[in-house]
Amino acid sequence: MAFPLWSVVPFLMMLLSIAVVPLTLSHWWDKNRNKLLLSLCMSVPVLVIVMPSGAHLLLESLIDYISFIVLLGSLYVISGGIYIKGEFAGTPLSNTAFLGIGALLSNLIGTTGASMLLIRPYLRANRKRQNRAHLAIFFIFVVSNIGGLLTPLGDPPLFLGFLRGVPFQWTLNLIPIWVTAVGVVLLVFNIYDQFIFVREDVETPGALAEDVQPRRRLRIEGQRNFFFLAGVMVAAISSGYFAWPRGVQELLMISMALTSWFTTSKNIHEENHFHFHPILEVAAVFAGIFITMVPALEVLRMRSATMGIHAPWQYFWMSGTLSSFLDNAPTYLTFTSMALGVVGAKTESLSGLLQSDLGVSLLRAVSAGSVFMGANSYIGNGPNFMVKSIAEHHRIEMPSFGRYMLYSAAVLIPTFVLVTLVFFDRRTTNTSGVPKLGKRPTFLAERKTSDDPETSNWKARRHKY
Repeated sequence: MAFPLWSVVPFLMMLLSIAVVPLTLSHWWDKNRNKLLLSLCMSVPVLVIVMPSGAHLLLESLIDYISFIVLLGSLYVISGGIYIKGEFAGTPLSNTAFLGIGALLSNLIGTTGASMLLIRPYLRANRKRQNRAHLAIFFIFVVSNIGGLLTPLGDPPLFLGFLRGVPFQWTLNLIPIWVTAVGVVLLVFNIYDQFIFVREDVETPGALAEDVQPRRRLRIEGQRNFFFLAGVMVAAISSGYFAWPRGVQELLMISMALTSWFTTSKNIHEENHFHFHPILEVAAVFAGIFITMVPALEVLRMRSATMGIHAPWQYFWMSGTLSSFLDNAPTYLTFTSMALGVVGAKTESLSGLLQSDLGVSLLRAVSAGSVFMGANSYIGNGPNFMVKSIAEHHRIEMPSFGRYMLYSAAVLIPTFVLVTLVFFDRRTTNTSGVPKLGKRPTFLAERKTSDDPETSNWKARRHKY
């Protein structure tokens, strides 16, 4: 179905509302029911446009929304039952090391699980600090987004790639890109946090370095919930290998979350200051996003042939830019479908991208762009909003939608430019992501594909998301 260009207006209005309403009607915006009301109002025009002949697109988007919320909600509830008791030093070096550990953990339990598990002890360690907004912002950059590039468990787009034929271990090829991006952002964070720390030390009485030292040793309560986190991850992986019917994966995740909730001591939830406001906020806001983005993605798909994009750097920036404001999972699917068309491969499985140098380069670019640039705005990835909400409940004055993007423009955009120059310039890089001297194969040569029978096993595991 071809949607008119003006059908993207409700989606743009949804984004504008998320940016403007909190500044102009802050008390009204604080209530989740009002966020849901806004989502419904913005969705009405789209429902009128889509329902007559594109109901299947709307249904697919709503199913994706349910899966999205079930995964985020399960990880949120289970991680809320794990209490990291005690403290670590709230110094710039300790904070940098903590974010680095979080980036690694994001690949094991997902960016959502790692964010919800680590944000509270991270903020608690820095409670003596006066300026803390940047701590939460860089946490969103590293733990909630950039860190989760190395496994399909890290971020939803990569998981969709796994479901559609990309080998589970393929994302390990992105290690050089991951090291570069995480390393640069952590370096910038350490320098900036050192500057803020020294300034606070001068402006406040006493020795700040002594005030932020830990008073209690770290230990973990609610350890059984690690089993439930593992259960959610196993359910996600198994759904890709065994092509379970839709709903089985979600039921398993819900059962893990409910078991965790009823078997975890109330004291742990109280010590974590656990409440459902953050996940309900995400559910309310993203309901409108998932509905209003249907025409936007379809317009993009229909016009992709006339866009003339075929270079890896173009896919990196296009998929990343849209992932900054759209949900990055459907954005990933849109651009990988476009990439299949560029290399002349069949659309049944993304494994077709692995049969040529250009296809591999495009897949790398879309994967990195979709994951990395979800950090560019509060709505780029689900955990962003939850971290923001938790930080605000810790009495941290978080920046507005626009001010947050000033941080991302100052820190992330230069980082992504560096990543582009090193890894996605076709004249200087090979498909493994390592800088290369010499000439790349011609475009026509890169379009050649092979019928490698080894990919048929992945086609058999294809599961419609």
